[in-house]
Amino acid sequence: MPLNGTGLILEGGGLRGVYTSGVLRFFMDRDLYFPYVVGVSMGACNGANYVSRQPERNRIVNIRFVKDPRYLSRLRWLAGGELFGMRFLFDTIPNRLVPFDRKTYLGSFQRHLVGVTDCITGEALFFDQRDVGDDVLTVLQASCSLPFAARAVPFRGRMFMDGGIADPIPVQRSLQDGNRRHVLVLTRPRGYAKKRSSLMRLARLRYPGYPGLCRRLATRAGAYNRMLKRIDEMERNDEAFVIRPQGTLPVGRVDTRQDRLYAAYDQGYADAARAFPSLRAFLRQF
Repeated sequence: MPLNGTGLILEGGGLRGVYTSGVLRFFMDRDLYFPYVVGVSMGACNGANYVSRQPERNRIVNIRFVKDPRYLSRLRWLAGGELFGMRFLFDTIPNRLVPFDRKTYLGSFQRHLVGVTDCITGEALFFDQRDVGDDVLTVLQASCSLPFAARAVPFRGRMFMDGGIADPIPVQRSLQDGNRRHVLVLTRPRGYAKKRSSLMRLARLRYPGYPGLCRRLATRAGAYNRMLKRIDEMERNDEAFVIRPQGTLPVGRVDTRQDRLYAAYDQGYADAARAFPSLRAFLRQF
């Protein structure tokens, strides 16, 4: 299948992202590797393991370890710490327990971009693996650092948090980089609309030194919903192909129910399998 000029765009969504893990596992089983991959938050981590050719790593890291308090602990969070154990996730696991294949990742023909949000300016920035090199885990940690659940991550003199805040579905970045068609993996069903956060007053109290982050949080729902409408239009014009759940996934952004996480993963794999004939037709028409 001709893949030049095609961008693979991966939404985040916390542990809903295991759905995307299942989709990418199907792609890897079919030896389908897009030359351009961009993602934010959990989507960025999914993309990294796709580019590093580690088909089981997403499932192992995000389901097998999810009950380990080093991975996720509400008690730690209530005591003033992080909800997710970021050092465990981005140091202990990738460097010792389930090694991340940096050599394959950094040497891949695929370009992988990781989106982050600048806490001061509110700008969406994207780093590719050739630019960050061995700092890739730091950038992935920044992209996954959710407000109220994790701390901002310093990198190159700036402070970054969750990439899904400034650009939750980075279609515009893919367009800017010259892609003419787009394959998207979303973690919400068709018809979903994001509601404005009820935590804005708390955000301004919690992050007085991060005006850009607060501004993006205030406008995030509207920007997300406008992007969904644009994606619908792109689908109608055969500019985009979307794989997404047929209904609400059985897991939430923060979820430790392994049976439901496995079910969401399997759903992603099955949805990708069902969509594959249509996806091939979409890719061959260019």
